[in-house]
Amino acid sequence: MILNDVHRGITKHRPTKRLGRGTGSGQGKTAGRGHKGAKSRSGYAARQGFEGGQMPIFRRVAKRGFNNKQFATLVKVVNVSTLEAIFENGASIDPATLEQHGLIRGKYEELKILGNGDLTKKLNVKAHQFSKSAEEKITQAGGTVERILFS
Repeated sequence: MILNDVHRGITKHRPTKRLGRGTGSGQGKTAGRGHKGAKSRSGYAARQGFEGGQMPIFRRVAKRGFNNKQFATLVKVVNVSTLEAIFENGASIDPATLEQHGLIRGKYEELKILGNGDLTKKLNVKAHQFSKSAEEKITQAGGTVERILFS
């Protein structure tokens, strides 16, 4: 690649093409619209998804049933074993600290702590939900469990 060729032929303010101004202009007569048909007329606008009279794809594809996914709550989960590996003894853990450590990313509505793995450290955990086993493991290790209420 030659650097001075990169922008060659690219103009910032290209003049508009003057249509229908005689045969000498190269865009006379039909003005680039072809011959006859709806597209050649002024004011033509095909509706979204129109396929020239062919059955549109949104009608060809089978649609069955109902999906409630858009109304479901987005729950991020973190296991007790992960908390054991990353946090020190006596640490207080909430959604903000988990985000700082990169354990939960993106959008979510609830945080749930699951009981997979073992816990030996005393941790103070704040989350929206806890599984039974996670709650037992945290309290047995001498830590505290605090549920975050929805605002």
